Amino acid sequence: MTLSVKLKSVPVLRFVGIILLYSYPTNAQFYSSQQLKAMHSEIPDDEYIIIDKSLQARSPAYRVFSSNFFTAQVNVDSNGNNIVGDAANEPSIAVDPTNPDRIVIGWRQFDSVGNNFRQAGYGYSLDGGLSWTFPGVLDPGNFRSDPVLDFDKDGNFYYNSLQGSFACDVFKITNGGVVWDAPVSARGGDKQWMRIDRSNQASAGFNYSYWNESFTTCAGDFTRSVDGSNTFESCVSVLGDPFWGTLAVDNDGVLYITGTSPSGIIVIRSSTAQYPTNPVTFDSFATVDLDGNLDAGIPVNPQGLLGQAWVDVDKSGGPGDGNLYVLASVQRNNGDPADVMFARSTDGGNSFEPPVRLNDDANTTAFQWFGTMSVAPNGRIDVAWLDTRDAPGGTVDSVLYYTFSIDNGDSWEINEPISLAFDPTIGYPQQNKMGDYFDMVSDNDAAHLTWTNTLNGGQDVYYTRIEPFPLGVESFIADFGVTAYPNPFSDSITIEFNLPVNDEYLVEVFDMLGRKVNTLLKGCASGKQKWVWTGTNDTGRKLNSGLYFISIKTNTSTEVIKVILQ
Repeated sequence: MTLSVKLKSVPVLRFVGIILLYSYPTNAQFYSSQQLKAMHSEIPDDEYIIIDKSLQARSPAYRVFSSNFFTAQVNVDSNGNNIVGDAANEPSIAVDPTNPDRIVIGWRQFDSVGNNFRQAGYGYSLDGGLSWTFPGVLDPGNFRSDPVLDFDKDGNFYYNSLQGSFACDVFKITNGGVVWDAPVSARGGDKQWMRIDRSNQASAGFNYSYWNESFTTCAGDFTRSVDGSNTFESCVSVLGDPFWGTLAVDNDGVLYITGTSPSGIIVIRSSTAQYPTNPVTFDSFATVDLDGNLDAGIPVNPQGLLGQAWVDVDKSGGPGDGNLYVLASVQRNNGDPADVMFARSTDGGNSFEPPVRLNDDANTTAFQWFGTMSVAPNGRIDVAWLDTRDAPGGTVDSVLYYTFSIDNGDSWEINEPISLAFDPTIGYPQQNKMGDYFDMVSDNDAAHLTWTNTLNGGQDVYYTRIEPFPLGVESFIADFGVTAYPNPFSDSITIEFNLPVNDEYLVEVFDMLGRKVNTLLKGCASGKQKWVWTGTNDTGRKLNSGLYFISIKTNTSTEVIKVILQ
């Protein structure tokens, strides 16, 4: 059951010892860049207290499985149960590209909702996210916030963690295991983000990070490491003064940074960051029109952000190779409080096309918040966000929604809800927000999302694996009793299904990009049908290993199943 809690009309933000009182602006009355920059610093306010976790109650962890996604709670005890009375939010994820079953998620850990002291929580999975181990926190008893995780092309993991002094540390796992090394000082500041270069250039493995220059320990808002995150260079200032955004690196090793700024949402390009003997300089920045701007202090997240700005790049080698994409939940210029907006650049970030609204609801008062984007190696663009479009009147109950594009952002799949509704305003750990962001990593088979919800009655961190049905393949389910075995298969797979009435039918195979690769059966029949497929296309050539969709369609119904060719 979803609970409802009335929001305070005047939330309070703390930053550098000053109390800022404000109410949510209406009719597109944006905060200025300087007002936004002054918000949401992460400083200790409650003292650390030791919580006897054995005295905290337990409840079943929330898990759900569907035809193309599953969700599992991450911050669980050793028996896989939810810990009642703690809180976890602001998660970030790293997925091993050499072994996708190995995943690590970090988050802000609050041992008790009655205390705002936060630590660097983390959990790991070795079975693709089906089960999770929460060993505890990094650096127990010390204040840590703003966790940001990333990975390199060899499967090494990196965890950037903000201290109460605004200095950051980076923890590493470089042995293929699950235990973090000792922290390395990494300069930094509040609302930092980190990106590891995964290009095929000599700069592969370089670690870049930037943050809000209003809250830092150094003169600047950017640093890099060129030696495997063992040391970090002196800080420099990013052109355009961006904040609350992310970074991306293209196939040529060119670095891109996005965020909001005095000029609005911008993208900054550096072609020198990849050269270790050169100082980092920034070539230029371009303004990105998302028909709005980032926001904060909103009813769905009173002391947090509406979301941050995301930038990613297509590295597929296909038609969209080199495209640069920017996405954010923004307060619209037309007064809509929050839409998920997307813009594309096809010229290396020099200019951006007009923005596209991705949430397909007709509601102009709903909040589409925490918009999150990632691009798969095959060029698929995945987007997820929280959405209040179906919330009962007077509430901000939210549902996780998802969409994707396989044609470089030209078209988008119909929005798909992939969670139950929940009230994001419950379970606050003495801080009225659910953090400031979610995080997502995409591979060719799936989107790997980490996010926060309150479906267990408190704030908890979750992992959701989303395997998108390709465009052109219907995702609704009939009742043909389809079975396919063995699955996965290497030589052949047997497909059995039942047609309840005499009807025309068509059995086809599609790949992950929605392209039909084979027509297996076509005819008119009733009763039990059986066919053996040897994993070939319509010319008899053996297909590459991977995920495929078999569609059984009649005049009135369709059923789609997933099979894996090894």
